[in-house]
Amino acid sequence: MISSTAAGSSTLNSRLNIYSVQSWRQPAWISNVMLSGPLHKEFTWLHGENVLQIQRCNFLRYARSENPKSYRGKAASVSSCLKNQSTKYFDFSVIGSGVAGLRYALEVAKHGTVAVITKAEPHESNTNYAQGGVSAVLCPSDSVESHMHDTIVAGAYLCDEETVRVVCTEGPDRIRELITMGAMFDHGEDGNLQLAREGGHSHHRIVHSADMTGREIERALLEAVVNDPNIFVFQHHFAIDLLTSQDGPNTVCLGVDTLNSETLKVVRFISKVTLLASGGAGHIYSSTTNPPVATGDGIAMAHRAQAVISNMEFVQFHPTALADEGLPIKPKKTRENAFLITEAVRGDGGILYNLGMERFMPLYNERAELAPRDVVARGIDDQLKKRNENYVLLDISHKNKEKILSHFPNIASECLKCGLDITRQPIPVVPAAHYMCGGVRAGLQGETNVRGLYVAGEVACTGLHGANRLASNSLLEALVFARRAVKPSIHHLKSSKLDHSASNCWPRPIAPNALGNQAMDDILRTTKKVRKELQLIMWQYVGIVRSTIRLQTAEEKISELENNWERYLFQKGWEQTMVGLEACEMRNLFCCAKLVVSSALARHESRGLHYTIDYPHVEESKRLPTVIFPSSLNCTWSSRQLHKQAIC
Repeated sequence: MISSTAAGSSTLNSRLNIYSVQSWRQPAWISNVMLSGPLHKEFTWLHGENVLQIQRCNFLRYARSENPKSYRGKAASVSSCLKNQSTKYFDFSVIGSGVAGLRYALEVAKHGTVAVITKAEPHESNTNYAQGGVSAVLCPSDSVESHMHDTIVAGAYLCDEETVRVVCTEGPDRIRELITMGAMFDHGEDGNLQLAREGGHSHHRIVHSADMTGREIERALLEAVVNDPNIFVFQHHFAIDLLTSQDGPNTVCLGVDTLNSETLKVVRFISKVTLLASGGAGHIYSSTTNPPVATGDGIAMAHRAQAVISNMEFVQFHPTALADEGLPIKPKKTRENAFLITEAVRGDGGILYNLGMERFMPLYNERAELAPRDVVARGIDDQLKKRNENYVLLDISHKNKEKILSHFPNIASECLKCGLDITRQPIPVVPAAHYMCGGVRAGLQGETNVRGLYVAGEVACTGLHGANRLASNSLLEALVFARRAVKPSIHHLKSSKLDHSASNCWPRPIAPNALGNQAMDDILRTTKKVRKELQLIMWQYVGIVRSTIRLQTAEEKISELENNWERYLFQKGWEQTMVGLEACEMRNLFCCAKLVVSSALARHESRGLHYTIDYPHVEESKRLPTVIFPSSLNCTWSSRQLHKQAIC
């Protein structure tokens, strides 16, 4: 399983159909056997790692509707496909409308037609909720080497050094491109960019737009996308499964099936190149800063399509989400996602106190509040458990009032709605699930082991973050890899052959219209309940501090919950080919949760975001990524692609 941790581990989730759990450290063995053919060619940073071979994970879900108004642009070459409501043909399909998907779309649109497929409104993405900023070396006193060092230290030395160098080196140019495109970042009185500092950074290098940086980047990119005649945006289209084919030993991606969540119709996109930029899986937990759309769809979909997955045990909990129960005026309704209190508050001098007004972070790390997120989150978690309290306090009120309001207007406004003035009172905060450091394994150009499939953003595991993401490196990674994926995508486009008859190679999923309203209402109600149960299991057993027994308990509970849910669906008349938004989302949540738990059980050490009381120390011999290879074993309805792989 994991080269450094799997030895002797034989009790992994049988529901994932793990058929090989062993420990290998011989790079030659891995290269010759595990990585023969395309895998070895495409993953230059796979030598000597933790290998976890798992069955593919697959699931179902419900629908919404189709909106013709979502089509943007007027490219004549695709006018005919826009008239066809069931099948559409493009040169490039982009799944996701965050910074990675939009930045990639703008570049490849110079070479062909692009469909941007987004689950909700185009702006609804993790990018839009990113407050802090983008890290880049833009100050003369800073250096690429310093940024690399900070990234690798925060990542608990599990980062791929070549990837880190690429991102830190190319980052400044990606920022300048955004500025050229119209993104407006904060500037100081001298006219230069105002650079903030956040936890884990040794220099001021965070480019920001107050505390709404992601929103400003999204605005600039969306404006450019809307004005590009070669880009067509399909909103409210939920990606169901990738369309794959076998070409000799290679798996090839030829598009994606989607469900229009407004019309409840399946729409098939055929394309030579697909970029997966669908974000993370924060909603496997009951408390997360992610928007509701972050249900791990891309990771699960890629896993079902035979893509390699890596480092899923490393889930970052942001130390400071707003603790609603500590507010003077409680919100009238429960939030769908926790309100983030950006890292920059601590970077600007915010201090953490327990409810006894004792500053505690110096007890845990010499960098105190400026320690990396995993350290701060564990410090807060320890305080809450020792003192039997539900939140801690983050105080910035000792700083200049005008500066607080100018740096954090969004946070100040949100807190003021709840009767709290952050210029005079401390902010109640608690950790919440925030970012997946693991995901679909990617090479230096965003390539995966599935030909024609590229990944960028949170859905990808590039090797940059290692065991813990350095603050504000996520938007940077998305920008860098979105651009790096362009060149190989164009090359693949030119070398690929695909005609319109390819659409008939796969059977089509169907919406569950035949079940009737009562059955659908029952399924929706039950699925909503099951979703909350899964989130609670993950929160209670697979959180900031873990143990083997708790992980095994989570594994058993998740398997039982999934099996019961699947049986219920079929008892209600659900069929193999049916798809619906809520059910497909649920299967993706199950898949990602199982990948996280299995990967966590495989790592017999504590490194970065993965801390287990059974193996509390870092083991140098186990400083290896966790890698989940696809398998060809038979699996249940909820863990396979809806359509069989086609040979076109």
